[in-house]
Amino acid sequence: MSADYSRELEFALRAVSHASELCCSVNGKISPDVLEKSDKSPVTIADFGSQALVSRILEEAFPDDPIIGEEDASELKQPDQMNFLNAIHAEMAVLGLHPTSEQIFHWIDRCSQKEYCDRFWTLDPIDGTKGFLRKGQYAISLALIVNGEVTVAAVGCPNLGSTVDDVPESIQGEVFSAIRGQGATARPIASLRNPESIKVSSRTATSEMVLCESVESGHSSHSHSAQVAERLQISADPVRLDSQAKYCVVARGEADIYLRLPTRPGYQEKIWDHAGGVLVVEEAGGTVTDVTGKPLDFRQGSELSNNRGVVVSNGACHDQIIEALKAVGVS
Repeated sequence: MSADYSRELEFALRAVSHASELCCSVNGKISPDVLEKSDKSPVTIADFGSQALVSRILEEAFPDDPIIGEEDASELKQPDQMNFLNAIHAEMAVLGLHPTSEQIFHWIDRCSQKEYCDRFWTLDPIDGTKGFLRKGQYAISLALIVNGEVTVAAVGCPNLGSTVDDVPESIQGEVFSAIRGQGATARPIASLRNPESIKVSSRTATSEMVLCESVESGHSSHSHSAQVAERLQISADPVRLDSQAKYCVVARGEADIYLRLPTRPGYQEKIWDHAGGVLVVEEAGGTVTDVTGKPLDFRQGSELSNNRGVVVSNGACHDQIIEALKAVGVS
């Protein structure tokens, strides 16, 4: 394995691109009646299919690397899940793959690592399930963690166009990637060619900054975010979007702050919800900590158990955000 991690990034990009293609295929079949019935079938198909595809590519390239992921195949193995399994087979066939059911189960279950080790991958096969269902923003996030540091990241955002409001008709979104110490880039998911360096914004006056947060108030305390925005004299309305796309819009300078604030005591953030986005923002020149200003600790297995919440910024105002959070009672 290369010391500069270029091979790891190559396969991470390939894996995220393939998973994005499957997710886009499933997403394109979501109809209004699915939403009306609150039918999560498309998420189930895309979640399992995406995880299987990423795991397959990582197994071929790095067979000894464990993966900490969100799903296992136990549910999919049940007889009443046969329709979902058949749908996953059909989506893979579109990509020219014809695995057995046992192979699909194996790939999914390869992501069952829970404990910390010195080198592992972490995967969120679909980050932002409600965004996926409403055909808004979602992400496929893959990161390699080495000795407790996020070292390689690839975050595919199939519905993120040149601006937050630009939702492509097909797989025309971008994949944001980084290797620690080598900067961050964005490139088209469809081709993986022509990467462009990205940088956080250079804005320093908090009154001119743009804040983004989760669409769902259950994911982050909107009331505390509003209080922080008031203390920082931020006048623009918050931009709300699902998934780690929020990290990506900060990394490319379209937003300046992303707050994920605790909504209930005892909740622990999952590493797969953050690892990829963290490295992309940091390599684009930004800063990521928890709400107390501590770096995120990726040595605790599948959860960020030594941290509370997440604060992302372009770096220029990070200390001010932490102070504002303390002032409104978030610490």
